[in-house]
Amino acid sequence: MEKLELQRLKKSVQYLESKQRELKKQQDNDTRSIESIIKYLKKDMIQQFKLMDYDSLIKQQIKDTDVFIIHVKYIIVSNFSNSI
Repeated sequence: MEKLELQRLKKSVQYLESKQRELKKQQDNDTRSIESIIKYLKKDMIQQFKLMDYDSLIKQQIKDTDVFIIHVKYIIVSNFSNSI
């Protein structure tokens, strides 16, 4: 993964984290739009950054956003720590 692509992945994870926090804050409100954004983001990240190449189990983690975020961060650190 190129440095620019890695930076985009980091920004995507940060955005996903912010949406997850927003979802948790709005417990009583209608959260379908935030949930759909989160769902789309996770699928897009897997495809766009080819995350399956780095962790074949990442697709199994897609249902739990918190776990998904942890796995993506692990992919970044374990595979690209020298690029950071």
